[in-house]
Amino acid sequence: MLPLSGMKVVDLSSVVFGPLAGQILADYGADVIKVEAPEGDMTRTIGPAAEPGMSAIFLGVNRNKRSIVLDLKRPEARAALHQLLATADVLMHNIRPQKLAALGLQPETLLAANPRLVYAALNGFAEAGPYAGKPAYDDIIQGLAGCAALMELQGGVPNYFPTIAADKICAQVAVHAILAALLGRARTGRGGAVEIPMFETMTAFNLVEHFYGRHFDPPLAPAGYARLLSPWRRPFKTQDSYVCLLPYTTKNWQDFFSEGGRPDLAGDPRFASVGGRTQHIAELYQAAAGIIATGTTEAWLAFCRKVDIPASRVNRLDELDADPHLVATGFFVDVEDDRSGRMRFPGSSVRFDGERAAVRMPPRLGEHTREVLAAAGVSDGEVDALIASGAAQAV
Repeated sequence: MLPLSGMKVVDLSSVVFGPLAGQILADYGADVIKVEAPEGDMTRTIGPAAEPGMSAIFLGVNRNKRSIVLDLKRPEARAALHQLLATADVLMHNIRPQKLAALGLQPETLLAANPRLVYAALNGFAEAGPYAGKPAYDDIIQGLAGCAALMELQGGVPNYFPTIAADKICAQVAVHAILAALLGRARTGRGGAVEIPMFETMTAFNLVEHFYGRHFDPPLAPAGYARLLSPWRRPFKTQDSYVCLLPYTTKNWQDFFSEGGRPDLAGDPRFASVGGRTQHIAELYQAAAGIIATGTTEAWLAFCRKVDIPASRVNRLDELDADPHLVATGFFVDVEDDRSGRMRFPGSSVRFDGERAAVRMPPRLGEHTREVLAAAGVSDGEVDALIASGAAQAV
């Protein structure tokens, strides 16, 4: 049995930040109920699809969930949602604060009705600051939190990371914040409100190493960890392809220089210590690039295995599902679906006592409306009326 089995999570979030957090909770065993508007989560239409409403981006962040459709603009739909929330352990939402009151979803209202509820607000910005309530997407947060500036320091031009890093990193933080609140509830019997703002979360992520000299007053160095910002920090070109190679200890570097025919560099005072290598990182990586270019990728990998230097080949995205380690661990999972055919998913990376969650198809829009509302105590007649009026939708 997975550790969150028996936990009910009502997820009103959309796009990626919230849905990915919900997917992880579902992978850990929770019953995650995705509440969607009649038009569905916008990611249902982003990317290739074998059937309408089941596009690639939606598939990536919504496995192992159930879907219900409620039009929360309608009072009868809001009443059904509140009935569902009375049975829930967790509410997740990314609704901007100024819209919560109209939906009756203020934390004080819901916690008064269900004191055991963990109320998780996944916001763009903390509510205490002047940015509270502003719209926030990954590009905006990457710009504000320093991601684009890091790319500028390395490459000369502000740019975004080529992945939705803010959404995905903040989703991970949301999961552990929700789990911490559930652990606190196990001790006290009471839930509470948890706020996970993207801006603050991503700023904290970037400044783990890049706050650097600004820890001190006055600063002892500018922000930014030089080793990571060197334009030479990249996969090294070999005679036939590329290799990721990182001599880390002083012995690693000495072995590397000797193998590469540059024993003179092993005794170079610039490279004899971690501090020296950090100070002269550009020259170090430039020298390494020249050495690595003289051999093949396989030759360098064989050498690194022999002397225990961390190294790997470069996997292209289309090659990952054939990586021998990922194949051996069963990381990718094939699902046979009556409507979409054979589907492939990256599985959960986490195992509990050797078990990880099975992968179930992400839900069709409104696929579970009837069963979820019935389990929450909404009568069949009330569900029929909701569907007939358009306040709910079922398939």
